[in-house]
Amino acid sequence: MRWSSIVAQAALVLAVIAAAVVRADSPARSIKVGIIGLDAHAVPWTKIINDPHAPAPISAMKVVAAYPAYSRDIPFSNDTIQKNIALLRGMGVEMTDSVETLLGKVDAVLLLSIDGRPHPEQARPVWRTRKPLFIDKPVAPSLAQIIEIYRQAQASGTPLFSSSSLRYGPGLLALLHNPKIGRVLGCDAYSNSKSILPGHPDLFYYGIHGTEMLFTVMGPGCQAVSRVKSEAGDIVVGVWRDGRLGTYRGIRQGQVGFGATVFGEKGIDATHKFEGYEGLLAEIARFFQTGKPPLSPEQTLEIYAFLEGADQSARRAGQPVALEEVLAKAHYEADARRGQ
Repeated sequence: MRWSSIVAQAALVLAVIAAAVVRADSPARSIKVGIIGLDAHAVPWTKIINDPHAPAPISAMKVVAAYPAYSRDIPFSNDTIQKNIALLRGMGVEMTDSVETLLGKVDAVLLLSIDGRPHPEQARPVWRTRKPLFIDKPVAPSLAQIIEIYRQAQASGTPLFSSSSLRYGPGLLALLHNPKIGRVLGCDAYSNSKSILPGHPDLFYYGIHGTEMLFTVMGPGCQAVSRVKSEAGDIVVGVWRDGRLGTYRGIRQGQVGFGATVFGEKGIDATHKFEGYEGLLAEIARFFQTGKPPLSPEQTLEIYAFLEGADQSARRAGQPVALEEVLAKAHYEADARRGQ
């Protein structure tokens, strides 16, 4: 055999091996995603995820099936459900008749019902499959039920993640890495607080957005919260264990929006806009790929303790409420619910 022929054959073998390695490193198929609840983010998120030009890692996902749950006593949910079913079917998403049927068709789940009250029941079948689960805000209608959900996820070995999309806005993340700000000493964050859900503390629905921005900047470690509430809005003040102060402003009158001002050792800077869902969806895709949530249960529970503590402070005429007290009470209630 000629030397040139040997070289050619060797090159062909190496090319085949290289192609096999590339195929092994690449995902064998996209992550098949199922949605529970079609009355909130289901349509806009599916448009982004199923877009053939979606960037990585979002492109690793594909929404293939949905269970069209909706909330009968929330007008928005009731009014949009049929339209949303038609829109999702138009994007190639199969409608199923139960959560259990949905779970047999997918690798991971987005629980997107606008109402937190049915979330515990809707999540229950997922625990048996241990498929990664993202739960949209609010996780549940009380801190005790949120604790219960996280306990069930841990006991079953189900990866669980929840977050507002505002946490992953590029403008906010840029502030955290801005050397001109330096070490963060405080933050003022704001969002709409006039949109509320029945059966929930009034800041759980839209107050979560500004609060997520606040905790993204400040980090964990809030010890106490106090709230001043009026028809115009809310001011919620958190005191961190190192003495730093962070505030959330809930806007109920006038122009609403989302934003945060960061105060640092070297400078002050701000972001003042909602920047889309792509940042959160990229984090969800990584979570579905790895099974590792970017936020610990403790971080999420602290945020909801802040919101529930703010509700308690409003009922106490603005007196400070310790988050340790809020969490202890909620854990006690979750224990009592487990014993029923």
